[in-house]
Amino acid sequence: MNITIRGYRPGDAEATWRAFHEAIHRTAASYYSEEQMKAWAPGVMDAQGWNARRTQAWTVVADVDGEVAGFSDLTADGLLDMLFVHPEFGRRGVGRLLVEAVLKEAQRRGLNEVRTHASRAARPAFERLGFIVDHENEDNWIRGQKVPNFDMYVALAP
Repeated sequence: MNITIRGYRPGDAEATWRAFHEAIHRTAASYYSEEQMKAWAPGVMDAQGWNARRTQAWTVVADVDGEVAGFSDLTADGLLDMLFVHPEFGRRGVGRLLVEAVLKEAQRRGLNEVRTHASRAARPAFERLGFIVDHENEDNWIRGQKVPNFDMYVALAP
């Protein structure tokens, strides 16, 4: 499997949204209820809004043999806001490579740390990559549903 990390392109909107949606509805399914997952990742995509969010952040895509396997991003204030890997590419190093690219960009920007809001499903992966739980957000609300997650961070070497 050949994994390439590259910059996000507007034509990636649908494939990245699909990775997001499938990761939530399949990978995170044992951690959240159906109602929570539907609130977090509804069945309909706002392509224009999705594309705007991806282009406003520094977003990278994992490409496996021409197919989008996942994506991640970094906002201007040092938040790794999104990290989603399509379940068909899970447990193959895609997430690790995406996070490594984000951390490298954060270091290039001179940031001291990167923060994230990790789902229950993603917490172990972030911990393996050196992130530390700051606290649990039991009252994280998305579209009228409580969807708990964890505030995590990783310190960057100067």
